[in-house]
Order: sequence, then structure tokens, then C-alpha cells
Amino acid sequence: MKSRTFLSIGAVLLALGSAGATGVVVHGAAFATAAPNAQKAAHEARAAQKALAARKAAAAVAHAEQAVANDPQRGAYRALLGQAYLLAGRFTSAGQALRDALALNPEDGRAALSLALASIGTGDWGGARALLQTHAARIPATDLGLAMALAGDPNAAVEILAPAVRAPDATARTRQNFALALALAGRWGEAKAVAAMDVAPDQLNARMLQWANFARPANAYDQVASLLAVQPVQDGGQPVALALARQPNLAALTPVPAPVPAPVASPEPEPEPSAEPAAMPVPEAAPTPVFTPAPVRVAAAKLPKPQPPKAAPVRVAAGPFVVQLGAFANAGVARDAWQKLSGRVSALGRLKPQGATVPSGAASLYRLSVGGFARTDADALCKAVKTGGGNCFVRMTAGDAVASWYKPATRVGIAAR
Repeated sequence: MKSRTFLSIGAVLLALGSAGATGVVVHGAAFATAAPNAQKAAHEARAAQKALAARKAAAAVAHAEQAVANDPQRGAYRALLGQAYLLAGRFTSAGQALRDALALNPEDGRAALSLALASIGTGDWGGARALLQTHAARIPATDLGLAMALAGDPNAAVEILAPAVRAPDATARTRQNFALALALAGRWGEAKAVAAMDVAPDQLNARMLQWANFARPANAYDQVASLLAVQPVQDGGQPVALALARQPNLAALTPVPAPVPAPVASPEPEPEPSAEPAAMPVPEAAPTPVFTPAPVRVAAAKLPKPQPPKAAPVRVAAGPFVVQLGAFANAGVARDAWQKLSGRVSALGRLKPQGATVPSGAASLYRLSVGGFARTDADALCKAVKTGGGNCFVRMTAGDAVASWYKPATRVGIAAR
């Protein structure tokens, strides 16, 4: 599974050595900050970038650790360190560094994407999906879709990538990511048809065989490691001395919780990290991800009983995004679900439910959504739905229309005199 054509599908997810992957520009005095050791940190960061570009993992880690040690409040350096750990196959350390990077730069979508990959590599698929949903507006659909598929929800990945492949500027990488998501969702016929758009006929069957093997990982880290072309190793985490929580002048920050090693009790300073941490192949297999073969059917009877609204109404603006509330066996079940969910979530009470029937194998499913929003408003509405006890995710509109069964509530007025 290491042909260049296959690995090109996931290469941009890591974007090793690129400035866009870390938010760092490698020239001049771009790294300079007010930190006492800013110049040393800048020098080490540039060296780490060069090592990343050359795929020299040990050197990249050593230089990136020094950059963080000399300027610990620079989020871009911690993102750079996370990239270096990913290249070294150290997914636990990468997760710690990238969580710290996001604590300092919450808007860094590339760091969020890389953190999701690290989470997948350690078997935290639920955490990866939640992270991708939170930062979806800041991650390109091409990367977001493939990452969501790797995180165990290929059907959501298909929903994300389908509009992207129809866009005028769609690339071969977008189409191949879409094809791989279809394959992971068990839709092999469609996957082969889409893959054939960019793969030579004499190579198409080999590509499908690659994906068949890829869809059956033996370890949690197999798929991410394969796409990034790295060797997973046994990893005890980044040096404790580099943890954001241990840095001075950061008491006001609230970093994202991370499974970092507990600080040592002794007040003595930590020893300097080694330039090349000893790494050994992981001897035991981690749990295999569970890929959903079909959209989840949510029975109306399983919805929680109506409760007083917990979320304030969300003001929404027009746009191309919808909030999908579920996929159901038929319109009747979706209607019942809407009645109960809109009774609990006040933000839904004044919106018109939308429906669309989509094929699912030999049967079909009825998607329930509300839509026509700008992305930020769709995200806010989905958050309100989750606060009210519902499930949802944001996607582009795709055949959604006002549900035929929807009837606006009638209100009793005062007769004119």
C-alpha cells in the first residue's frame, strides 16, 4: 500500500514541510517574538521545517523541540512540533503538541486536522470526529472528508465530499478522496466508477485491491500511517518539560485537556530531551476502527422525552449549508422525530424541516435537515441542537427541500371587531 499514487491521496493531510501546515513562514525574521530566546527558537524552527521537507523525522523532532523550549508561547512552533512527531510515527506525542498548539491558536484549522489524525492513530475515533466537526469551517472539504472517513464515519465523509467533487475547481485528489470514502462506506461499485475518472484502466483493479486491504486495518494506526507513509512506534509522549501547562506566564490560558504524563514531584528541572528519542515498533495491535456500513437509523421511539428548551434561539442568515438531524427509515419516522426534537430545541421551533430520500444499498433512507444558512450560523444551530440532546452535523445542501409533511402550526388570533 505504498505506491505513490495511493499515498498522494493523503499527502496534503500532513503537508510535511509546508508553511501552510503550521502557520509559519520560513524566511527572514518571521519567527521573531518578544520571548527572550526568540532568535534561537526561530533558528530551530527553520531547521525543523527543512528536516520535515526532507522527511528526516529525528532531526525534525530535535529542532522542533528546541524551538518550543526556547519560545513556549508560540502556537505555530507547537504545531510544527506536532507535524514532526507525526512524521516520526509518534501519535501520542503529536496529539499532546497539537492540543497545546490549539490552546494557543484555536483558529488553526490545519493543527486541528493534524490533531484529528493523531487521535485516529491512537484509537480515539470519537474524539477525532468531534474535533473535525468543531473545526469543519476551517478545514478544506477535501481533507475534512477523508479525515472523517478515517475517523470511522465514511457516510459523513461522502456527504462532505459529494458537493466538493461537483465544484468547478474539483481536483483529482478530491475525486480520489471521495472514491475512497465510498469504498470505506461499502459502496464499491460507485467507488470504482469515481476512481476511474483519474486512474488508468490497467491500474484500476490494483487500486481497488489496495483499498480493500486498506479498509481492513489490523491496528488503530494502520490507515493514518499508510497515508502519511510513516512507521508507527511505541511512544511515551512528548517531554514533560515542554507541556504547555508547565510553562510560566500562561496561568490565564485553559489548554485543551490532553493525556500528558503527570508532572514529576521533584522541583528539579527536567533533563534536556534527546535529539533522537528511542523508538521501537509497536508490539501489540490496537483495536480496529468500526466503519459504519450504512447511515444510522434513529427510531423515533428512542428519542428522549420532551424537556423544556435549554438553548436560546439562534439567529440564522441565508447560505448554502444545512444542519442534518438524522437519517430515518421513512418520512413518517422523520416527521415524528422532528416533532419531538423541535419541541426540545427552541432554535428549531421556527424553522421549516427539510427532507430528501437517498438510496442506501437495496433500500433508501429519508434525511431530515434544516437549511439555507451561512456556515457560522449552521454551526451555531447544530451546537444548539446538541445542547438540547439531539445529534447533527453540518454539510452543503444536496437535494434538500421543505418536507411535504410539514404544516406550520396554526395560531388562534383575536377576531376583528
